[in-house]
Parts: sequence; C-alpha cells; structure tokens
Amino acid sequence: MGTKLTDSITTENGILRVSEATLFYRVRGTGPLLLILAGGHGDADTTNAFCEQLIDHYTVVTYDRRGLSRSTIDASAGSPSIATHSDDAHRLLTALTTEPALVFGSSIGALIGLDLVARHPRQIRVLVAHEPPAWDLLPEAERDGAVHALEDIVNAFRREGANVAFQKFLSLAAVDYADREPEVALARPNPQVASNMNFFFLHDVLGVNDYRVDVASIDALQLTPMRIVVAGGGRESVPHRCAEELSAKLCTTLVEFPGGHTGWLLRPKGFAAKLFEVLMVGDH
Repeated sequence: MGTKLTDSITTENGILRVSEATLFYRVRGTGPLLLILAGGHGDADTTNAFCEQLIDHYTVVTYDRRGLSRSTIDASAGSPSIATHSDDAHRLLTALTTEPALVFGSSIGALIGLDLVARHPRQIRVLVAHEPPAWDLLPEAERDGAVHALEDIVNAFRREGANVAFQKFLSLAAVDYADREPEVALARPNPQVASNMNFFFLHDVLGVNDYRVDVASIDALQLTPMRIVVAGGGRESVPHRCAEELSAKLCTTLVEFPGGHTGWLLRPKGFAAKLFEVLMVGDH
C-alpha cells in the first residue's frame, strides 16, 4: 500500500509491489514531495546526511532501487533497464501523491529522472538532473571512450572484484573523497553495501551503457510549466561533460553544485543548500 502524504507526516517506511519487484521506500519530513533518485549502488539510506538538510522544507522520499538492499526482484525478472527503474519511480509517485512532485536524481538516478519526465511529465514539477552518464550525448570519440571505460569497469569487476572496479569508477567520475565537509564520515564497508555494489556492476551498469536520452521529448517539455534543471559537479569528468552537452541541447544554463559527482555524499550541507536554492526559483 502507498502512503498518502499529509503535512504532519515525519518518518514512515513502506513497501510497494511493482512489476516483477517489491520496493522498500522511506518518507520523512514535511512540505512538498521531493523524490530522491540515488546514484550508483545507493539505497534509501545512502543519502541520509543530505536528506537531513531537506526534511524541514520537503517531504523527502527515498527508496531502494529494485535489486538493492530491502527491495527484492523476482526470479523471472532480467537485468533492469533505465526504463524499468523509471517505471518503478512512476509507480511510487502514483502511490504517494496526486500532485506533481519535485525530483532530484544523480548519476544513474539522473538518467532515471530524465526517462521519468519524458514518459510521465505530468508527475513532475521540477527535475534536477545531476551529472547523468548520458554517453550518447557526447561527441563520437568521447562517447566511445566512455562506453569502453564502463565496459572495462564491468570486466574488472568480473576478473578482480568490486574494489578494483569501484576505484576505476571513481576515476571515471573524478570523485575526490578528500574534498568533503569536516563532519562527514565515510561509511565503512559492510555485506549489504558489497551486495548492492555487486548488483550495480552486474546489472545496472549495463542499463547505463544501453540508454539513450530522448532529448526531443524532454526539450519539448521546456514549453510546459514543468522545469528541468541540468546540474554539474564543478569538476572535470565524463559525467560532467554529459551534463554540459545536455544543458547545451536543452538551451539551459548548467547549474554547478559543490562536491563533484558525489557532492550529495561529501558535501551534504552545501549541496542541499544549493538544491534548495534551485528548487525555490519560480516558487515566489
């Protein structure tokens, strides 16, 4: 069962049955609904420090993507595509609210958000797409390099394990763990994180390489009340190049957020403050 939101809600966990999967989700805070689409192998808890900065202003919804943590996937289901994930997000929003929602997505979450808004634009009031790995938007040489780099990461995972693959992924995204707010403590590895990382490298990465952004449909939405914000992490990386190209194709200004590709994790206060600023535009 979905949870109908009210102004008095604080924190609630829920379970939602979708096509060939069951999703775990968490609702906390008060105010307009803000759906967070996590990047990488992130689950409903990965963005906690970031979400804590937002719950006084928004009803924040996070969830475990299918195959991660508490969200199960049926044995009959294959590897999920970006379209599968966006359908899950669509069904989650449908269960929670009848009003257009605010959506923030980072990395693979940004791809999911872009697919969601192309297929279900009436469900979204504002989409902030932070560094989507949309390789198809890059010039040919860069595109081929990015596709091969991700394939190399998957091959490294199969040959040498998750740690080696993850280090290659951090290099591709130019993630710098030293660039973080003083109070941010990095989580220690645990079996659940390892399981999520395995699923990401074996299944979700394939969906990233296969996905093609429907730029024409998304560009047409610029004429509607719905607003699309393309965000970057202020650091040279392949995902940042994708954000630049998407912003140019949509004729919008790229908005830079602090902390690079994982700024929501490493600089949650500054990142949340920037998101709040972006979401408030047009609400006055």
